[in-house]
Order: sequence, then C-alpha cells, then structure tokens
Amino acid sequence: MNKNSYSNSYKEAGVDVTAGYKAVELMKQYVGRTVTKGVIDGIGGFGGLFELDMTGISKPVLVSGTDGVGTKIKIAFILDKHDTVGIDCVAMCVNDIICCGAKPQFFLDYIACGRNIPEKIASIVSGVAEGCVQAGCALVGG
Repeated sequence: MNKNSYSNSYKEAGVDVTAGYKAVELMKQYVGRTVTKGVIDGIGGFGGLFELDMTGISKPVLVSGTDGVGTKIKIAFILDKHDTVGIDCVAMCVNDIICCGAKPQFFLDYIACGRNIPEKIASIVSGVAEGCVQAGCALVGG
C-alpha cells in the first residue's frame, strides 16, 4: 500500500490528516512557551520526554491527575472562545495534584473532536499552554 492509499483510507474513515498537521503547526508556538528544565524533546513525537530532578527527594512519588471540562465546551462553542476551556482543564488537574502535596511537573493533553478545525484546536491548546505557564509546568505529549 502506498502513502496515498493510507491517506485515502484515513479520509474515507473521516480523518483529515492535513488538518491534523495544520493544527500541530498552529499550536507549536503555544507549546513552546511551556518548556521547562526537564523537557527533553519537543512537540510531534509519539510520547513526551521529561527528566525528573530528584535532588533532595529521598522518597520520590509521582502524582498524576486527569480531568475534563465537561459541558463547558458547549459554552466555548456558543461564544466561539475556546482558550478558556484549556486553561480551566489545566487548573482542575493541577489543583487535584496540589491537594496531594505534589508539584505539577508536566501536563498531557488530549483533544477529541468530531471534526478537526485547526484554528479551534490551536485556540484550545493556547489555553492549555497558558494554564501550564501559570502552573509552572510543561505541556508535553505525543
């Protein structure tokens, strides 16, 4: 199967690969703002690499959290303002981690959508990045 066949198969399944690449290009500027000391690799890989500094920590424990924005996304679409849901999602996750006595080191994002509109995806990611900057953590992912 050649490259075009794969692309056509994705297209037939409703996946717009070109829009995906465009969304990644648009979000790079925002993700770059969140790079912290531990970030090893940039955007676009299959996984986010982060080196933990364990200096002064005798019993290291990783604390993770995940949350979603629920129906707030409906308000974002009504107002055509999507960055705020990104900030909110980070805030909810960071709050849960802090409640456990941990410091947020990095954030993983995942955006599911029925149709990829690169500009809206980039707007959400700009909010996620802003939330990460406010929390002092890096936005990594794959």
